[in-house]
Amino acid sequence: MQLNKNIQARFNPVIDHVKNTYNSVYATGAAVIVIHKDEIVAERYWGTQSSRPEAREVQEDTQFHVASVRKSYIGFAVAYAVHHGYIDSIDDEVTKYIADLEEEVFRGTTIRHLLTHTHGLTELEGKVIREFLPGESWAYRQVNINLLTKIVKVTTGQTVAELLKEKVFRPLRLNESDWYTEIQPKLAEVIDASGQPKQIPTNSTKGDQINMFTSARDLAYWGYLHLKRGYIDNKQVIPKEVIQLSTSLISPSTIDKDLPQHGFLWFVKDLPASKTELGELVPRGSYQILGFTGVAVLVVPEHEIVAVRMVNSYGSPENHDFLGDIRSFGDSVMKSLQEG
Repeated sequence: MQLNKNIQARFNPVIDHVKNTYNSVYATGAAVIVIHKDEIVAERYWGTQSSRPEAREVQEDTQFHVASVRKSYIGFAVAYAVHHGYIDSIDDEVTKYIADLEEEVFRGTTIRHLLTHTHGLTELEGKVIREFLPGESWAYRQVNINLLTKIVKVTTGQTVAELLKEKVFRPLRLNESDWYTEIQPKLAEVIDASGQPKQIPTNSTKGDQINMFTSARDLAYWGYLHLKRGYIDNKQVIPKEVIQLSTSLISPSTIDKDLPQHGFLWFVKDLPASKTELGELVPRGSYQILGFTGVAVLVVPEHEIVAVRMVNSYGSPENHDFLGDIRSFGDSVMKSLQEG
């Protein structure tokens, strides 16, 4: 997959926004790419891949740690499993697919709850406990991700990484997306508050889907694959139903309307919600996902646009409005469109 470039000055505010974020957090490098109507209309790279002496400059093939953005890939794998009948229904209880779970704790918890962070489970001292009843509220925890990756492996016989490589990365030649347990020459190291690189957890495997790295252009193409509903280079590479599943609103109707709304782990823009991560100007039907490292991908089908930002930061300073920053990123994209 390769798109033509037609750089347009009207998207400079998006570039400026990402540069400002880069200068406001703990980071040594950043990147931004915007795709609009099948062309790359904005692209910029800053800084270096690490704070180490003689670190490599950030460039087109630099791969950033995407943190929670990886969840969009996990959501895709679940949607693939549903579409192909490996999973009967997202309203099936988790215990149907993972037999050794404690019935009292997991009772009533469905795959839908896992995909929308409404499962009510958390982990304490290595044990899964119940925080609230399924579908009653919303909380961002890791336990649901661990369960979803297990369900994918149990039902399809492949890890999320294996499934993505076979069905997406290889067919579309996305050669700058992978999972790693040690730093490679083209990887941007994650920078902490001291300005030093953080070590990648060595106990993370490709089955765990923790240490995913991708380049800005690969992540932009990932968003573009969703925008085009799997139709790339004049052929249906991925069944459109898989993409539709992934990005349609599936949050339980029982949760408060101000809580975040979800597709298959994507944040989906529906009715106004005070706790959404999508900007006020971003239209209904758009979807986005954000990682703790500052990496984000926004897809706006109504305007045929994908916007990606990459930053190699481990969190952000206390005075940095993390949620406000990502909302204004989306709004800067929409303002740029209005200028055209």
